[in-house]
Amino acid sequence: MPSALKFDVLYQDEHLIVVNKPSGLLTIPDRYDPDIPNLMHLLGAQFGDPILAVHRLDRPTSGVLVVARNAETHRELNRQFEEREVDKIYHAIVEGQPGEAEVEVDEPIANNPGQTGRMMVSNKGKYAFTIFKQLESLGHQFSLLGVQIFTGRTHQIRVHLAYAGFPLLVDPFYGKRDAFRLSEIKGRRYNLGNDQEERPLLDRVPLHAARLAFDHPATGERMQFEAEMPKDMRAVLNQLRKLNKGK
Repeated sequence: MPSALKFDVLYQDEHLIVVNKPSGLLTIPDRYDPDIPNLMHLLGAQFGDPILAVHRLDRPTSGVLVVARNAETHRELNRQFEEREVDKIYHAIVEGQPGEAEVEVDEPIANNPGQTGRMMVSNKGKYAFTIFKQLESLGHQFSLLGVQIFTGRTHQIRVHLAYAGFPLLVDPFYGKRDAFRLSEIKGRRYNLGNDQEERPLLDRVPLHAARLAFDHPATGERMQFEAEMPKDMRAVLNQLRKLNKGK
């Protein structure tokens, strides 16, 4: 099975399933091509229907995601998300150094009329609120952030981080590059044979849903789940740490 289709089940019972979604896998069926593999269909094949989506992670985003197995659970989880009773923490590798202070971005988000599929900060948009804090400095250029969102707008983290001046390390829509290569930071110290082509260290947005907490719809118990950062993001962090130590 392709790695993009492999997911870990972190928890499951008769009411809900919590998984660690890999990067590259759609959460729900594609609008135009329902045959593209997606998490809802894969879970249905493994556990049986119904499998009901409560929230989504963008295709390139990895991490913790919960789905409902019946209508009652679906309604209650939806309520918790809508009333902002769910804790959602992401890890992001970004350009720049925001410093140790917590940063709040309270800016509405709307569709960008000039670029299909892209969003933008606009006073005509929907309310969106994001808080982020630097977890680790990665040299002078980059940082690892912890990001908490209190709304779930399309591309919210990507848009708000870029708006605040700290775009994701890789982001073809809102950042500076569509791939990150080691030669970019090593410069002349990077050696590659004449007949070799450099492969990017990362070619997707470095965004990972690290933690999700909610009240179990049936028992009321507060449940918290965490997912390890995927291999490609860990590899980038390791390289940036090495270079930072070497300076």
